[in-house]
Amino acid sequence: MDDQSSQQQKNDQEMRDIIEEARCILPGLQAVFGFQTIAVFNERFTDLETYAQTCHLVGLGLMVLAMAMLMTPAVYNRAQHGRATSRMLRTSRKSIRGGLIPLAVGLSLDMLTVMSLATDRLSLSIAAAVATLLLFMGLWYLVPRSDPIQVNEPRS
Repeated sequence: MDDQSSQQQKNDQEMRDIIEEARCILPGLQAVFGFQTIAVFNERFTDLETYAQTCHLVGLGLMVLAMAMLMTPAVYNRAQHGRATSRMLRTSRKSIRGGLIPLAVGLSLDMLTVMSLATDRLSLSIAAAVATLLLFMGLWYLVPRSDPIQVNEPRS
C-alpha cells in the first residue's frame, strides 16, 4: 500500500510540474493572441494582400489550438479531482509538447504577415517566417534532445 501511495504522490507532483510549465507559457500566448485579435480591426489590415490576411487568420486559429492544448492538463487534472494517473501524465505531456507546434507555426505566419506589410516583398516575408519557424523548432525540440539525461550514473 505504501508503494501505491508513493507512486500517487510522484504522479501528483509531476502533474503539478506540468501544469506549472503551461502556466509559464500561457500569459505570453494570451498577450500575443490579444494583439493578433486587435490587428483585424486596424484599418491597415485591409491594405494587406489577401495571402497575408489569410496567414494572419490561420495564425490566429493556430493560437487558439495552442491555447486549448496548453490548458488541457489543468482541466484534465481538475476533472480527476487532482489525482493524477499515468495516463493523465502521458496525455498532458503530449498536450504541452504538441501545443508548441501550432504556437510556432502561428507565430511564424504572423511574422510573414508583419514582414509583408513592412517590406512589401513576398520572398523576404517567407524567408522571415521560415527562419522564425526553424528558430522555434530548433530551440523547443532539437536543443532539448541534444542533452541526453544521465540517469544514475555511477560517481568515480
